[in-house]
Amino acid sequence: MTTHPHPVDRELIEAAAHIARTRCRSENHTMAAAARADDGRIVTAVNAYHFTGGPCAELVVIGAAAAQGIHALDTIVAVGDRDRGVVPPCGRCRQVLLDYFPSLKVIVGAGDRVRSVPVADLLPESYVWADHQPADE
Repeated sequence: MTTHPHPVDRELIEAAAHIARTRCRSENHTMAAAARADDGRIVTAVNAYHFTGGPCAELVVIGAAAAQGIHALDTIVAVGDRDRGVVPPCGRCRQVLLDYFPSLKVIVGAGDRVRSVPVADLLPESYVWADHQPADE
C-alpha cells in the first residue's frame, strides 16, 4: 500500500454529487461517477441498474469518456444518491479500473476521511489482466 497521500480532487467529488442529486431519480439510477481526464476535463455518468447486473457508474463513465475521445483518466469518484456521499467501487469496478488505467487514483472514504488512493491499493496482490496476455510475436 502507498504511504504518500494524493491531494483530494474536491471539484470532482462535487461534480459527481451534483449528478447524483439532479439525475439519480429512480431505482434504475442510484449512483453517479465523475472522472478527471489527463487533460483536466471532467466526465460524468450514472449507473444503469438492472437485475441482470447493469453497469456501475464507474464503468459507464469509462464508456462516456471514450465517446468523448478521452482515453486516459487520472482520478475517479462515485457518489450515491440521497446524499450518501462518496461510495467506494465494487470489486468488479476495481478490477476493470485497474486493467484500463493502472495509474488511476480513486477517491474513497467518508466525511473528513475522504482520500485519494492508487487503484492498485484497492486490490493488493491483484490479477493484472495485461500481464497475462500472450506476447505479440
